[in-house]
Amino acid sequence: MYNRAIVIGGSLAGLFAGILLRSIGWQVDIYERSPHTLDSRGGGVVLQPDVVEAFRRAGIPQEALGVVAHERYYLKRDGGIQRMPMRQTLTSWNLLYGWMRRHFPDEHYQQGKVLTNFQPEDNSVTAIFADGTRERGNLLIGADGPGSTVRQLLLPTYTPQYAGYVGYRGLVDEQDLDPEIAAIFTEHFVFYQFPNSHILQYLIPGENESLVLGERRFNWVWYVNYDEATELPRILTDLKGRRRDYSIPPGMMAPKVEQEMRAYASRVLVSPFQKLVAATKEPFVQAILDLGIPQMAFERIALVGDAAFIPRPHTAASTSKAAANAIALADALIKHNHDVPDALKAWEGSQLALGMHLWQRGQSLGESSQFMHGTDRIEE
Repeated sequence: MYNRAIVIGGSLAGLFAGILLRSIGWQVDIYERSPHTLDSRGGGVVLQPDVVEAFRRAGIPQEALGVVAHERYYLKRDGGIQRMPMRQTLTSWNLLYGWMRRHFPDEHYQQGKVLTNFQPEDNSVTAIFADGTRERGNLLIGADGPGSTVRQLLLPTYTPQYAGYVGYRGLVDEQDLDPEIAAIFTEHFVFYQFPNSHILQYLIPGENESLVLGERRFNWVWYVNYDEATELPRILTDLKGRRRDYSIPPGMMAPKVEQEMRAYASRVLVSPFQKLVAATKEPFVQAILDLGIPQMAFERIALVGDAAFIPRPHTAASTSKAAANAIALADALIKHNHDVPDALKAWEGSQLALGMHLWQRGQSLGESSQFMHGTDRIEE
């Protein structure tokens, strides 16, 4: 009998699991709840070795995966720049998704499929969907992100916790920024730090994954503190008055919230970042979350990516962790002759350790950045 994996969630974590299991001979079917084509959910991604390794194993080209930054710049309030040599490749959610999606067969990727439950049996597990369909496999993978249905069914008391601040984000087309400002940001990973906040920027592929000079995008993230009870609900209410769980996508921020963010930027950021924010047509916002769990393997069910651990973005490791989960799972299945329960037992320990390390590291970085002077927003 062939080995079949059912993957719940068709974003990056689900695709990493899909391409890696296919590379070792498994049939994989991915079920994504959204009926729409997925688009950029955060803009930029720092390219890490595990992502490149996952692509290599799946036979996806590893060249031209992003834009190279040669230095880190730390901007100073007085206009000075502290320079630090550090070569990094910066890519985009869209580029990684696009490459993997093109290497995963359409007939095995279904959208508009909402998981409602699953039924484990002796040698299989059946996924049950809201449309009444049922799918049976040897392995079920929960790769359905922070609001994971699979995790809620397995570990109902573990939910993402708000970390005390949000990330405002934006993308600016290369040609839309003043050349003098663009020169500071091009091929540099740029930071500006001030009490209880910091903003960063790097260049990423542009529309249609373009790496052509003049067609790329400046990607920025700005971390700002908001009280969970008194302020966050307003920040996460979109322009139609809908309260969102974790984020508001480009073009959907409430006008008043956007205006307040822009006004705050003009008061506290240094000039290059002020101009970058001002040039952003459709900023968006994400609540920064924490999530850690005590178990990732459940007989024939595995939790991967942000369905298991959510490291804060300061680690630059959420995407690479999803790739690492999938690589280790493929290795464990091979080592244990595709015996799923044995493979998952062997796989779980190292992946729990990785998740815990990144979770704690992200908390440490975030606390030192955002709360050294209390929890308030600081006016410089």
